[in-house]
Amino acid sequence: MLRHVTTYLEAIREAIREEMEADPDVFIMGEDIGAYGGAFRITEGLLAEFGPHRVIDTPISEAAIVGAAIGAAHMGLKPVCEMQFIDFIAPAFNVIVNFAAKVRYRTGAGAGLVIRGPCGAGVRAGPFHSQNVESYFANVPGLKMVAPATVRDAKGLLKAAIRDPDPVLFFEHKYLYRRLKDELPAGEEILTPLGKARTHREGADLTIVTYGAMVHTAHEAAERVAHEDGAEVEIIDLRSLQPLDAAAVLDSVRKTGRLLIVHEAPRFGGFGGELAAVACEGAFEWLDAPIRRVTARDTPVPYAAPLEDAHLPQVADIVSMAREQLNY
Repeated sequence: MLRHVTTYLEAIREAIREEMEADPDVFIMGEDIGAYGGAFRITEGLLAEFGPHRVIDTPISEAAIVGAAIGAAHMGLKPVCEMQFIDFIAPAFNVIVNFAAKVRYRTGAGAGLVIRGPCGAGVRAGPFHSQNVESYFANVPGLKMVAPATVRDAKGLLKAAIRDPDPVLFFEHKYLYRRLKDELPAGEEILTPLGKARTHREGADLTIVTYGAMVHTAHEAAERVAHEDGAEVEIIDLRSLQPLDAAAVLDSVRKTGRLLIVHEAPRFGGFGGELAAVACEGAFEWLDAPIRRVTARDTPVPYAAPLEDAHLPQVADIVSMAREQLNY
């Protein structure tokens, strides 16, 4: 089978293009996504291919973008909204959590839309363009959230999100856009179901649960632990945060007896707290060491490179905590 080398960014563009080709009800909207091709050039070329009625440049108002998308979804269309940076989802918070997330419960008709945008730090973009916002929305029933860590999942999860009948928040890590590459089969549809985690690395001594760009940081740490300590670390890539594949987490913890949670967002109130609760409720008697977390610091993301590096979880941080658990 023919294969083509694809970046994480290109996989997202491919998913959008394929869904627009397959379904005339799919359209995209956002700031500068048309002639300019998007802040990161993800939508480059789509205006020429599909025209201004399906590639819609909007005013600089995230609340208006999402509000219009909800209305379009109720008319049977399938909007995909771009936030130039996921940080800017904040102005749309009210309409997302108080309408989009609750409309199926209130009316029986869901709002099938996708809100996607670049999240995460590591690119020296400072406190207003580097956030991870998953914990803001994790407590809101009715929303689905995905955070792909691989090229294949960037494509497959976005296609699944576009087809989903309810609102999906799609967190794509900007650090991975052009750094991550993979060979994808040409002509084969890639569709990754929401709510299913993936075993990124097999192991029997310790479980690391993570998602997004931290999967790769954790992988590097696991390889170092294997080489220097002779211990095999299993890495569970959640892929979907809501719905959460709790069974995959619990199965791995029951196998290894140890759990280390890694995420890039700040520690306090972060998604890792929920993962720890899931493990305690479902696999406490299998634990041979306390659950630990490696996260970002509880500060805004610094701009200066040394400060940003100190703020973010690093390979050495994960290795140190993994050794503490393995030697407990």
